[in-house]
Amino acid sequence: MKSQLSPIEREAAATSDVRTIVAADVGGTHARLALATIGGGNLVSLGKPLTLKTGNYASFQTAWEQFGTHVGAPLPSELAIAFAGPVGGDALKLTNNPWVIRPEQFAEKLHVERYLVLNDFGAVAHAVATLEPAAFDHICGDPGLIPPTGIVTVIGPGTGFGVAALIKRAGAYDVIETEGGHIDFAPLDPLEDQILVFLRKSLRRVSIERLVAGGGLVNIHAALGAIEQRALAPLQDKDLWAAALESKDSLAAAALDRYCMILGAVAGDLALAQGANAVVIAGSLAKRLQKQLPKSGFAGRFIAKGRFERRMQAIPVKLVNHEQPGLVGAAAAFASKFR
Repeated sequence: MKSQLSPIEREAAATSDVRTIVAADVGGTHARLALATIGGGNLVSLGKPLTLKTGNYASFQTAWEQFGTHVGAPLPSELAIAFAGPVGGDALKLTNNPWVIRPEQFAEKLHVERYLVLNDFGAVAHAVATLEPAAFDHICGDPGLIPPTGIVTVIGPGTGFGVAALIKRAGAYDVIETEGGHIDFAPLDPLEDQILVFLRKSLRRVSIERLVAGGGLVNIHAALGAIEQRALAPLQDKDLWAAALESKDSLAAAALDRYCMILGAVAGDLALAQGANAVVIAGSLAKRLQKQLPKSGFAGRFIAKGRFERRMQAIPVKLVNHEQPGLVGAAAAFASKFR
């Protein structure tokens, strides 16, 4: 899979010292690994990724070994890894996964001489900074392109809920990695008041991740069932998403619409908090929501910020349609750091 970089960037990379690294995107459910070609401080191309279920592997090392078997050749000695959890310290613990990764052991266990570890949504922000306009679908707000300068709020629902800030300047950018997915959920109407009361019965603290990450639909659906005093049959997460997206079940469809409304409110709050002039949605659930968001209550909740409604209407909200923004961003960040 070719990365969606501009011809100018590819030409610059082609005339520079080109080499191959491993890019990895490790989340709560899946680990994705691919060979990436970099040069001239840019990502030149991204190979076809191998996707592994983290629950089927004891550690990142065993997943790495499986990737080596898949490639059928010795792996490069440079690694860019996007990690779904706080970055820093000797041991990295995934927020929604039992793996523990110790970067100081990369040389011994993976034979990696140089590496870069970054938060998974930090990596997505690097991808947002480098992908071409065709990699983004319009959701609401100003239909124009993402502004060339300013702050872009990068969010995404997956196993968890990622949040980062991209600060774009003329010819350069910075990424701020955050744990914004763990801020408190703020209900905005009586129904959401009841949802919060329901969730508090089983959760000590209700963060936005409990409602707008992958498991959020299950939580909202269960709360709506309790409010209507329905005896709900247990559903697998993927089955509930399918029923909701296909409108096969009215309660599932109602849960999905409420999910989109809450996501819109959260996206707007984060854009205000970061002073953003654009918002980009990515994450493993973004593709599922691609057709749903524009026709849902997302935009209304995003804009509904009182005295700031006019400002919110002017903010372009985009959705990443690239299949592997985490891998693209991890490799791009490595290429820039070790140009």
